[in-house]
Amino acid sequence: MELVATLITDPDREDLTERKVATVLDALKASGWSASPASWLNSNVACDIFFHGATLEEAREIVRRDFSNTAFDLVIQPSENRRRRLLLADMDSTIVVGETLDELAGEAGIKDQVAEITARAMRGELDFKAALFERVNMLKNLPVDRLDQTLAGIILTQGARALVQTMRAHGAYTVLVSGGFRFFTRHVAAIAGFHEEHANDLIIENDRLTGRVAEPILDREAKLALLYRYVAERKIPLSASLTTGDGANDLPMIQAAGLGVAYHAKPVVEAEAPAAIRNGDLTALLYLQGYKSSEFRY
Repeated sequence: MELVATLITDPDREDLTERKVATVLDALKASGWSASPASWLNSNVACDIFFHGATLEEAREIVRRDFSNTAFDLVIQPSENRRRRLLLADMDSTIVVGETLDELAGEAGIKDQVAEITARAMRGELDFKAALFERVNMLKNLPVDRLDQTLAGIILTQGARALVQTMRAHGAYTVLVSGGFRFFTRHVAAIAGFHEEHANDLIIENDRLTGRVAEPILDREAKLALLYRYVAERKIPLSASLTTGDGANDLPMIQAAGLGVAYHAKPVVEAEAPAAIRNGDLTALLYLQGYKSSEFRY
């Protein structure tokens, strides 16, 4: 089986040098595997190295052992059928910068208290549903116009729109799946270009938050169920799906997809994910599919 090692750096640094690429080539050849010269996807930002002679697990063990602390990302996968036909992406700290619930809590003057609970939940230290109920209850009686103020401050993560638009342009179906709130996902999905979005609904009465969330809750099991639903409905093989996220509630869908990527993720997620991006922006997920920068759509 032919494998491909994709090397990616932060596009703002453009510091993926020939010397760094050579360290990976040397490591592959030192293991007795036959490797081709680098094929550049974006000069000094991303390249592919195709190689034979290793199993996927053997090659990934080399990455874990020798390249886990490098200033560039290194992902190994089979070279066939890299371009995915379905994208499911988390929103908070993935498609957008930061956590929208934390920012909303800032409107109530309790951002630090809420953010601490959020961080623990995303690290898998707290039950997601219980942590969601606790945080939303802390916002009881917050005026609904504070949602609009929070919405105005939302910023797309670098590369988010390119990821969605490029995959769409090449026939992929794109879905935003969030344990956050539809008040925000509707807006984010529209500006990034997702086909659909799923999230939780805040219960609002008399123009104020009630401190409650409509059930059922979109949690880790629901995200996984949505992955299975879309591959079935769209008649797409599971192997042709791509999922990405940063928190513990994203891990089941990351592990189940054809390519699951932990994006600037919590340690528990990165440790268990098949692939991790620590340095690059969201265009890294395009490079992992073999797209060249010249193919990107915005």
